[in-house]
Amino acid sequence: MNTTHEHIKSRLEEVTRELENAAQEPEKIKKLSREYHELKKTADIIAALEQTNAQLRETELMAGAETDQTMKDLADFELQTLTQKKTALTAELEERVSPKDPRDSHDVILEIRAGTGGDESGMFAADLFRMYSRFAERKGWRVTVLSENRTEVGGYKEIIASMMGEHVYGALKYEQGVHRVQRVPETEKQGRIHTSTATVVIMPKTEEQDLRIDPNDLRIDIFRSGGKGGQNVNKVATAVRITHIPSGMVVSCQNERYQHQNREQAMEILRARLAELAEEKRRATATKERKSQIGTGERSEKIRTYNFPQDRITDHRIKETWHNMPTILDGNLDELTRALKKADAETKTT
Repeated sequence: MNTTHEHIKSRLEEVTRELENAAQEPEKIKKLSREYHELKKTADIIAALEQTNAQLRETELMAGAETDQTMKDLADFELQTLTQKKTALTAELEERVSPKDPRDSHDVILEIRAGTGGDESGMFAADLFRMYSRFAERKGWRVTVLSENRTEVGGYKEIIASMMGEHVYGALKYEQGVHRVQRVPETEKQGRIHTSTATVVIMPKTEEQDLRIDPNDLRIDIFRSGGKGGQNVNKVATAVRITHIPSGMVVSCQNERYQHQNREQAMEILRARLAELAEEKRRATATKERKSQIGTGERSEKIRTYNFPQDRITDHRIKETWHNMPTILDGNLDELTRALKKADAETKTT
């Protein structure tokens, strides 16, 4: 048996035992559970590949010994099917065991902000959030809006959300940067094409034990929530604003009904932003590595254009174009993600 396969199976057994003994350690359970699910999926692929190889050997023997032409043709067809299955499983396994960013399995904080273009940029920000929400829905992820600032026409000046599930950062990390849209706004009577932008930031969540924040570095203010909420809104101070004094970073949360929930979510955003700030500094000092990245660096980088009149989406980093924009905006991002992953892997090997 392949030594890598043996190691994966051995580690899966080890993690299973550790989970059984970590009943009173929530943070450890969370970390081990994430590793367990990754290992289990890989182990299942290994098992399927081993079974397919065994079926191939058996079918090859049968095909070689068969004298009846009809049965021989059936065996040959089965061999072709099994060979295709083996090729697909091998490719999937190679992708899972290849070196990855250790943060790929993390959940993320997604931030989308309207850029240039007035109300139209806010509408585009809303379109992008819907696209990522639909993508998350297809993947079985959980999306929670942490903070939102709407425009009068139904768009977003800013929206911040948590996305939790399997391999979220690995799937979304190439989305960070400036997205540009070219289309005729609904309010434009003369049919002129407008160009607007929105900025997307993807930050992997950081566990509390991985990034400890000194409580003395924080100023926490409590205030009354505004916006939606019916007649009880603004009566009780539940909204939380946290200022990280050393960096000057400010985070506010008011979407939840209870103060402690808003505080937890604000801290989650703050940890992600501080970790991202540290990562940006690391990338800035590692020029060669940053050049090998596809769209996980500068958030000011213009990465993609959505041209509605020509039904065309162009990713400027890899100079590739896709059509059928409505389908992509409905969350079908897999083809784009695969192309970006492939380009990223190729730049790192050159």
